[in-house]
Amino acid sequence: MNKLAKLDRNYVWHPFTQMRDWLRREPIVIVAGKGPVLRDVAGREYLDANSSIWTNLHGHNHPRINAAIRGQLRKIAHSSALGLANEPASLLAEQLIKSVSRSLNGAADHPTALRRPPRVEDPGRLTSAATPLVGESRQPRLNKVFFSDDGSTAVEVALKLAYEFARRSGMSQSPRFLSVQGAYHGDTVGAVSLGHIDLFHKAYRGLLFPTDKVPAPYCYRCPYNRAKPERADARDYRQCRWECLGVLERKFARQKKKGNPYAAFVVEPLIQGAAGMIPQPPGWLSRASAVARDYGALLVADEVMTAFGRTGVNPGGRTDVRPPLFACQREDVVPDFMALAKGLTGGYLAMAATLTTERVFEAFLGEYHEFKTFFHGHSYTGNQLGAAAALASLELLSSPASIRARERLEGALEDELTSLWVNPHVGDIRRVGLIAGIELVQDWRTREPFDLRRRVGIRVCEALARRGVLTRPIGNVIVLMPPYCTTPLQVRCIVKALEAAIPEVLSARRNR
Repeated sequence: MNKLAKLDRNYVWHPFTQMRDWLRREPIVIVAGKGPVLRDVAGREYLDANSSIWTNLHGHNHPRINAAIRGQLRKIAHSSALGLANEPASLLAEQLIKSVSRSLNGAADHPTALRRPPRVEDPGRLTSAATPLVGESRQPRLNKVFFSDDGSTAVEVALKLAYEFARRSGMSQSPRFLSVQGAYHGDTVGAVSLGHIDLFHKAYRGLLFPTDKVPAPYCYRCPYNRAKPERADARDYRQCRWECLGVLERKFARQKKKGNPYAAFVVEPLIQGAAGMIPQPPGWLSRASAVARDYGALLVADEVMTAFGRTGVNPGGRTDVRPPLFACQREDVVPDFMALAKGLTGGYLAMAATLTTERVFEAFLGEYHEFKTFFHGHSYTGNQLGAAAALASLELLSSPASIRARERLEGALEDELTSLWVNPHVGDIRRVGLIAGIELVQDWRTREPFDLRRRVGIRVCEALARRGVLTRPIGNVIVLMPPYCTTPLQVRCIVKALEAAIPEVLSARRNR
């Protein structure tokens, strides 16, 4: 066994990993990377099919980001944001606000009248006509940035700000939060409280505060979807009446009737990640957001995974618009809080940001003796190296070459994934832009899931690694989320490897 592998086994405790299983085999030790390719200590090369857990945007060892970090290193690596400002963090905050404020036509931000979804007339039916919100309510404007370290802390910041804002504004003295079934918003205690994945969160129940949940629009397994299984994305053949939105509205109405309306609704826009790559059907985000607004709740968008172009290039096939960098922009939704991390620095350094509004910011202004300060912070808040990398990444994202590369990648993913439908164990293929999830089942006709104890997803990913492709499953869902520099040929290699790995693991002989 390689010396580095031995050191890892002796001393390192890996996240979300059953270490008994880990210690049974020699780990892959990564020592180098270039573009979408990783190389291990033995010289073997692998395609990075999940962008190093959803973070790497432009490929490894990118010369522009390398140069930005080297340039910043010649000045200073880090100084405290407690009582001091710095150059790259200030520039980054400006660029983030400019990027998120652009509407889909590329113009400067402008308030958009919200339209609410059909109101529920009875438990199983929605009226057909959407009506405008009372008073033509306007969406907020994001213009303040609070920097932190990672996705969990970005959500934690939003949660704390929303909690205290609700109290100070008179919305509620005991603010309560609503999130979506299967939600995962991070591993800090507040973020875990918003989560609803028992496998991850149940063990910590005694540490958590209560939050409520509503059904996810999981079309493939939705109890309201009356469609029989087809060989297509379940969103495309679903038969329902938006009953999930009816449940959401009734939840808000009941909480309001109790005299303590929800302070905030927390959601991953367009697609839930750790829930199993659960995509929302078009229109769900804007309708759900309008319901929350209708009941006076703040909207928290967890864009830790979905931001920076991950949800696709071309909105609705239009060619006259600037590609949206944020999932919310694809349905013209502006939240009160937006949590960003993962791809913020292009996958180079740990950095996060929580964007919010002037209205929230002003609730924390006061004289020193009033102690209205937001008492929260991190040692590496606004770190210069991270900010320099993020500025370079944002510049790359806006370049014509990057836009063309993302467009090619999106088309290649769409084309290549169709070959997987012939496998009877492929139940659903879900793709939102440059994110894909392939759900494996015992038989596509019944949608019967595999028992997690069979480790089907893990075993398929192990078979992929033997074929030179690295990714990580979510239960029985295989995730494909390659860096934007991945070529169509490399996408084909990834999908062909998966096409071979599934029957290797799930052949009749191996299933006995």
